[in-house]
Amino acid sequence: MEKEAKKEGFRKYLEASGVLDALTKVLVALYEQNDKPSSALEFVQQKLGSPSLSEYEKLQAELSDLQIKYNELIKENQERCRELEEMKHTQVEASANKELDVGNTHDEELNTDVVKC
Repeated sequence: MEKEAKKEGFRKYLEASGVLDALTKVLVALYEQNDKPSSALEFVQQKLGSPSLSEYEKLQAELSDLQIKYNELIKENQERCRELEEMKHTQVEASANKELDVGNTHDEELNTDVVKC
């Protein structure tokens, strides 16, 4: 009895989620085909929105190409970030050196003033 209740619960689930209706429509469309397709399974898959095998293979190739391009862009971005960090570091060093030079020039002026007195 428990098995029957489980079957009925599953049937209600399929009906409520629209699966039974979708499958019924696809099977009726297949039945009404005058020229039956060579692959009933592919017909059902296409009617349910699944890509055909050739479409799937094309999408897989496109995905592979895009993954390669993505990886190249990530690598390029990392290189640009590294270059930017180097430029920032160089700029900070140059700024610090300039401040030291300005300070040294000021100290020399003070020393010169002391000597003049």
